[in-house]
Parts: sequence; C-alpha cells; structure tokens
Amino acid sequence: MPGRTPGRLHRAVCPGSFDPVTNGHLDIIERSAKLFDEVVVAVGVNKSKNRLFSAEERIEMLAQACAGWDNVRVDGFTGLLTDFCQEHQIDAIVKGLRAVSDFDYELQMAQMNSSLAPVETVFVPTSPEWSFLASSLVKEVATFGGDVTGLVPEFVRELLLKRLAERESQ
Repeated sequence: MPGRTPGRLHRAVCPGSFDPVTNGHLDIIERSAKLFDEVVVAVGVNKSKNRLFSAEERIEMLAQACAGWDNVRVDGFTGLLTDFCQEHQIDAIVKGLRAVSDFDYELQMAQMNSSLAPVETVFVPTSPEWSFLASSLVKEVATFGGDVTGLVPEFVRELLLKRLAERESQ
C-alpha cells in the first residue's frame, strides 16, 4: 500500500455506541479488517447516556460478533476518541456513511479530530443492503413487535427481545 511505513503496524478504530450491534456495523468492521492490519472496535462508554445495554454487554456482544476476524479486537473508551487513538497508536478512524446527511456531520467530526491528534478519518460507504439500518430503528421495530431477523446477528436478536421483555414487565 503506498505511503505505508515498512514494519509499522497500521491500526484503525471503528467507534460507536453499538446499542445493539447490527449487521450494518459488522459489514463496516469486516471491510475495515481487510484494509488495516488491526481494527479496534471501540465502544463508547458514556454513563450519562441512557442505553438499552450496558457498556459491558455491548462489548461482550461485539466480541462474540467479531470473533471470526483475527485482526479485530473490541475495547471500551470514555472521553475523546482522539485520546484513545493516541494511547493505542491508532492511525485512522473508520466511519460508515449511510447517506449524504451522515457525511455532513462526520466531515465536521473528522476535521475536529484531525485538529486534536495526528489521525485520519476514512469514510466507508455502507453496503446498499444496510443503508437504512440503524440501532435505534432496530430497537424501535423490535419494541413494537416487528421482526428484526437478518438485521442483527441471531444471538443479538435474542438478547434484544429478552431485554425488551424485561423492560416491558417492569
């Protein structure tokens, strides 16, 4: 690959909340794993955000979902993503783009991140079959009894339905 430093490991991070992880997320992670020597899937841990799954649960789900890729590992982070990148010698941030509206926001983030640390942002367009998919939509559809089979890994679907049933009974 042009511009690569021989003998240097090239790492990328795929950040997100992953509440829950979807097949769209996994598509971006898999494609990133083909582009970089190592990919760190970084789960944002923000105690003030109300998530369906805890940070530990989301990390565990991702670890299971990513187990088939030898060069992918999962970690959590708090604070600035750029600090995480510097602490882990990460060269690039990979962001999946579903639509032009994603690009507007992500471009601003990329420019901010590059002003904070020597890290590049790589935009990967979402595969067409997942362009509509978002964790929030999966949760909403499942909440109202819709079938999310094929949108998330099967074990995630089962955990999602179990969690929603627990919340319903409270």
